[in-house]
Amino acid sequence: MSVDLRTEHHDVDGATAEPRALGRFLSRLGVADVLAVVVVGLVLLAVVAPGLLAPFDPLEPDDANALAAPSPAHWFGTDYLGRDLLSRVIHGTGRTLLGSAVAVFIGLGVGTVLGLVAASLGGVVDAVISRIVDVLLSIPGLLLAMVVVVALGFGTLNAAVAVGISSIAAFTRIMRSEVLTVKDLPFVEASHHLGGSRAYVLAKHIFPNSYSAVLSLTALQFGLAIIWISSLSFLGYGAPPPDPEWGLLVSEGRQYVVSSPWLVVVPGLVIAVTVLSISRLSQLTRERTAA
Repeated sequence: MSVDLRTEHHDVDGATAEPRALGRFLSRLGVADVLAVVVVGLVLLAVVAPGLLAPFDPLEPDDANALAAPSPAHWFGTDYLGRDLLSRVIHGTGRTLLGSAVAVFIGLGVGTVLGLVAASLGGVVDAVISRIVDVLLSIPGLLLAMVVVVALGFGTLNAAVAVGISSIAAFTRIMRSEVLTVKDLPFVEASHHLGGSRAYVLAKHIFPNSYSAVLSLTALQFGLAIIWISSLSFLGYGAPPPDPEWGLLVSEGRQYVVSSPWLVVVPGLVIAVTVLSISRLSQLTRERTAA
């Protein structure tokens, strides 16, 4: 009977340990952390249901309110056609973030496979992949993305693919480094000695223990993808007018930066705040995992 009581007491402690750790973690959150969570939540809501947040049609012009300053009627002001800037920013969130998600998915998927293959096979395969990665890393990411999008053609999807291709090298390098570190650990060698095939050991032991660093890079690369896709749209390589997209909104507003600076300042601040919030949220996630 006493053993059962001790076991029950141990289970209760284990069940309450996680909520206690979560409570301590939440108690350490500052104002900036809470704001980052709120911003990311609003951004996700704008992606899923922009109609709930946007007060106007983002494509409907209003000549009577052209270049109107921010006011209670138009919180972010209007553009040169009288279109509500807040509504255009909200509807442009989905295009920018979905494009960034596609870019990260391409970079993460291809980079992970190449890193695994290079580190596990070694020899000539590793040398060839490593030299290709070195060449790609020597080229600025945005410049490489511009070259790729020119070859593929303009458009939101092609811009996302171009950004994804330009991020493959970073994922490959970090995955290769992690696999090289894990593959020589004692438990991996023991699995080989016990008769595990190369594919089994790679899938069962090496890959799960190498993926955490790649996931940490994913959040940072997502913020960078937002900046790159917005930059490509700003340069005219991304979404065509009149589609609302964050970089395109900045590009359209620069012609009126003197008389209507909000057309540039507001979308630029939205991009900066979103990237900073995502970066902060990824840092909080790492801290929560470490705790």
